[in-house]
This record gives sequence, C-alpha cells and structure tokens, in this order.
Amino acid sequence: MHELTLRDARRVAVLAQLLGAERPTDLLDVVHHLVEVQAEPTSAVAPSADLVLWCRLGSAYDPADLRDALDEQRLIEHQGFIRPAGDMALFRAEMAQWPGTGALRDWEVARARWVEANDACRREVLELLRTDGPLPTSELPDTCEVPWRSSGWNDNRNLPRLLSLMVERGEVASAGRQGREMLWDLAERIYPDDPVPEVGEARRVLAQRRLRSLGIVRGGDAGEPATVEGVRGSWRVDPSLLDRDGDGAGRAALLSPLDRLVKDRKRMTELFAYDYQLEMYKPAAKRRWGYYALPVLYGDRLVGKLDATADRAEGELRVDAVHEDEPFDRETHDAVRAEVLALARWLGLEPVLPSGWS
Repeated sequence: MHELTLRDARRVAVLAQLLGAERPTDLLDVVHHLVEVQAEPTSAVAPSADLVLWCRLGSAYDPADLRDALDEQRLIEHQGFIRPAGDMALFRAEMAQWPGTGALRDWEVARARWVEANDACRREVLELLRTDGPLPTSELPDTCEVPWRSSGWNDNRNLPRLLSLMVERGEVASAGRQGREMLWDLAERIYPDDPVPEVGEARRVLAQRRLRSLGIVRGGDAGEPATVEGVRGSWRVDPSLLDRDGDGAGRAALLSPLDRLVKDRKRMTELFAYDYQLEMYKPAAKRRWGYYALPVLYGDRLVGKLDATADRAEGELRVDAVHEDEPFDRETHDAVRAEVLALARWLGLEPVLPSGWS
C-alpha cells in the first residue's frame, strides 16, 4: 500500500498526462499515451482536441497534422473521442458482445429492440455505404419507422442515434470529416484487421492503459493500491511514476475544459482542491470565470482560469481576465503570461491582455 501525500498524487497525475517539464514530440505517441482525446468542436479559443495536443506538444503542433492522421485513419474518431487506430481491436471486443453480456439491463433490451424495429433503415444505410461510401450524415437516408424517444436533445434524432448504435455494433465507423460533418463508411474498411482479444482481456488492457494515462484512479485492479493524505477511500496508482521528479519545474499549461486532468471533476476536486465548471451553457450573468475559461496549471497545482476568446475576424486573442485562485507570485505570473503569449503566437493572433498582464 503506497501512502501518498496530496502533492505526491498531484505530481503523479500531472506526469501521467504528459504535462511535466519535458514535452513529448510526436502527435501519434501523445494520443496513444492519452488513450483518448475528446473531439469537441467548440472553438471559442480552439477546438478542445487541438488545445489538448498544443499544451503537450507546444508550438510544433499543427492542427493539420491531426486532420491528416484522421483522414489517413492512423487515428480514428470513435464515439466522440479520437483514438489510435491500433486500439480499435480492444473496442471491437465489446462490439462483438452488443447489446451486452449476461442478463441484459432494461435499457440494453430497449436499444436492441429499437434497432430491430428500424432494421430496414439500417440495411439501407449499409448498402449505400457499401456502394458509395464514405458519405456524410446528410447524404444518408432517415427511413426509421419507429422514432427515437428521449427526454433530452436526442428526441426524434433518429439517424444520428441509429448510426451511433451501428458504431457500437461494429457495423459503421467514422471515416474523417467533411468540414464539420462526420463521414461514415463500413467499419470493415476503417478498422485495422488486427486480432480481436477476448472481451475480458480487452477490458484488462484498457484499464492498464487508462491508469498509465491518468497516473492515479479510483477503483479497478490495474497498478498498485494507494491512499492519499486527507482524502477518504482507496486509489490505484502507477508505481512507475512515484520516483520521478514531477513538479514540472514551474511549467505552466493552459488546459482545455475537457482535458483529462480536469475532466473528472470529483477527482480534480479531491486531488487539486480546484473549483471549476465549464460555463458556456450558463447565462452570461451567472458566469464566474467566462464562457470557455481555460484551467491554468502551474507545476503540480491548478491555480486559476483564463477567460479568453479567439476573435479571428479582428485577428486577436482577447484575454478578458486571468482569474487567480490565490494571488500569483512573480514566477507564476511570468510563466502563465509566457504561455498566454505562446498560445496567441500558435493561433496566429495578436494578444490583447488585461491591465497588469501586458
């Protein structure tokens, strides 16, 4: 049982997410290590995936490299996440078990029945992709006889829901994008023809990869057991990170709101004592930090939020505020300012900074 201080746990988390002082250099290696990068298109500053990769790779990262890797299917967008093509065999193990294993839950039964009820549409989509694919969603037919019912924003979105379930079944896959619209093709043309492991083995490998990516997690069997000072409950830790110097040597990073270091808000709060929410869905008057405020990392601490907007029409990166959770010392201030300027240069925009940051 490893007994970790909070600082130990934070250092492990930062190192595991490739946010230490030594930057990685290869796009595909970064995505492989991170396991997944969320493909969320909101670009108040830049799309989330680009921010995640820029804050690891730095100015050498070119978003065109990510698009090329997706178009060439070295990376694959799967269920809203960008993943290495070589990992798809692990997910195909789950696809082979669709809609589930053992005694099915009510929602699994309901989804299977809905797909069966719309089997004619499913077959029409498959035949059209077989002859003319890849095709964007707008060129696929919605001939579903039974509408999708939900209490949320998916109500009556029949074709997107059917395509999503066909992905889960291993029938179709993303073939890149045409502008912002997803392209679809037969999964057999997209996924590498790698051996598919037994589902239990696939889950074991993914759990190990997840722990290596996050460094410290709750639950599971991967890694070794640990406790964290002042935090109730048990953890699992990647022991290879415990003896490394992980304070980041004062490295600052501006994170996407969907960065995996902060995506699990409960873990973020427990390890970093950091108060943060993505506020773009809140009315403007109720926002504390801004529409798309970027969490600010310095060393092994989350220290503030950057309220910035990329105004491409004006050619500016407009920084409306740098919210300091506690007043920054000079070293932190200078490191964060340098990272803001680096972000502006990478975006090709002129920085417009608030008083005291110019």
